[in-house]
Amino acid sequence: QVQLVESGGGLVQAGGSLRLSCAASGSFFRVWTMDWYRQPPGKQRELVAAITSGGTTNYADSVKGRFTISRDNAKNTMYLQMNSLIPEDTAVYYCHTSTVSMNYWGRGTQVTVSS
Repeated sequence: QVQLVESGGGLVQAGGSLRLSCAASGSFFRVWTMDWYRQPPGKQRELVAAITSGGTTNYADSVKGRFTISRDNAKNTMYLQMNSLIPEDTAVYYCHTSTVSMNYWGRGTQVTVSS
């Protein structure tokens, strides 16, 4: 059973920063590709960033240069450092991973950026 728990969301002014964390249970964290998704109000969920087991990263164009994804395999934890936040970053942010047969999602953490 895989459980993902996000934390670190909140209310921040435009230009500010937040750091999200995703704590994962399970023995195979170090081999999983991990992702951050977000769902803005009234919109579909979208991929924000991904990190492979080897540390290769990928970002949505809208966050490149502002967000940094990272992981600490010793702590079974993934992070998303978000800088230079803009109101368009307002969304519920979800942690995600998948195996061959299953998709796993956290419950999400709300990020609100005020202008």
